[in-house]
Amino acid sequence: MTTDLLPLLLAAMSGGIVALLLTLFGGGGSVLAVPLLLYVVGVQDPHVAIGVSAAGVALNALTALAGHARAGRVLWPCATLFAITGATGAWFGSTLAKMIDGHQLLLIFAVAMAAVGVSMLRPRAALAGSEPRLTWAMSPGVGLTGIGVGSAAGFFGIGGGFLIVPGLMASTGMSLATAQATSLLSVAAFGATTAGNYALSGWLDWSLVAAMAAGGLVGTTAGLPLARRLGSNAVLGRRLFAGLILIVAAYVAIRAASGV
Repeated sequence: MTTDLLPLLLAAMSGGIVALLLTLFGGGGSVLAVPLLLYVVGVQDPHVAIGVSAAGVALNALTALAGHARAGRVLWPCATLFAITGATGAWFGSTLAKMIDGHQLLLIFAVAMAAVGVSMLRPRAALAGSEPRLTWAMSPGVGLTGIGVGSAAGFFGIGGGFLIVPGLMASTGMSLATAQATSLLSVAAFGATTAGNYALSGWLDWSLVAAMAAGGLVGTTAGLPLARRLGSNAVLGRRLFAGLILIVAAYVAIRAASGV
């Protein structure tokens, strides 16, 4: 367990950044958590970084979810089914990731980050009309998509959570803005499941998790009014964030390939 003040402060700052991005962009905002823990906070073991990021992101997502829920932006039936089925996939994905060497896992993670950046650069249609209601006919598709997305999220330590927003949009037909808010329940569920799995192997530093959660409260508080004001600048914001992700992905790949 980390007790030094500097890494705890850096973990709190990282939690604030991740929570801010989660509030603005939904599940995709969690993709920077592992690189921040490795290269800013100084966590040495990639598996510990993934375990801490999963737990910290889960707690940060809950605070962001509360804010969006109070604003009425969350579609709870769709969110609940997607989160429950996806949690089973997250357990499978995180179990598989624990069997892989840490540096090899980071190389795969860098590829996933690049995919996140590219996906965020692609234009997305803003669906018109009313938001969907969960029906029996829709449920199998939502559940199966949740399992697939949850598996990726568990494998990458919630870095695969970037798939949650497009997964919700594809399986339910909800709009981008609603999917970003609704995705936060799945981010919390997948993160908690992954963190629990890593905790069983001793790959969880609870003091860093607590620091990330504390910083996340500040990030969420700052992010909620920004999310309301983003409006017409949302596309520009996503592109800038996508560019940052691609740069970090290249950095992670170089560090992992060199074994540093």
